[in-house]
Amino acid sequence: MNLEARKISLVQEFLRIDNEKLITSLDNLLHETRIEFFAENLKSKCIEDFNKEIDLALDDEKTIASFKHKI
Repeated sequence: MNLEARKISLVQEFLRIDNEKLITSLDNLLHETRIEFFAENLKSKCIEDFNKEIDLALDDEKTIASFKHKI
């Protein structure tokens, strides 16, 4: 089953739920999981982006030094 089919199946199953406590529990689980996922991805992306910026700055510094040397 592909991702789109799984999502449709999950929504259909969710719509069949009549128990408010179960809906609240699922809502809380979804909210907590999204926060954890976001936090994990934010950390890794920020570090990766930071390292890329450092690499670009070092490359720029080499380029400028090379340009100044030619003048």
